[in-house]
Amino acid sequence: MEFIKNLKLISIPLIVMSLAQLTKFALFSIKSGSIRWNYIMTHGHMPSAHSALATSLVTTIGYSEGIGSGEFIIAVVLALIILDDALRIRMYLGDQGRFLNMLTHTLNLDPKQYPRLKEHVGHRVSEVLCGILFGFVISWLLIQLFI
Repeated sequence: MEFIKNLKLISIPLIVMSLAQLTKFALFSIKSGSIRWNYIMTHGHMPSAHSALATSLVTTIGYSEGIGSGEFIIAVVLALIILDDALRIRMYLGDQGRFLNMLTHTLNLDPKQYPRLKEHVGHRVSEVLCGILFGFVISWLLIQLFI
């Protein structure tokens, strides 16, 4: 019986992350006016699937084990690391990509040898907040259905 409970605990965050990624793909397709399948697993954009996953894990563990449990504290710490990564670290990576793209363009370097780097790999604050809200709401709904 414990195995079934644990399976539900991991299934909810994975479902939430998948739904967030599909929502992101749908919004990106609507915004661009065409479906580009290579964007199905894209990073960045609205909502943050990483934030939704982290929030879902915290919500699910908090509901299942209680907010005073060690498991909940570990989930919160991991969520903070993930949210920091989504907001700051990957944003710096995007900045570096933008500067390197400008440099290769300015120096007239061969684009085949130095291909253009992706510049939007991080999230804006609104995208992370939307991911957090998405993760909490969908997790709560799934918890009510499955647990």
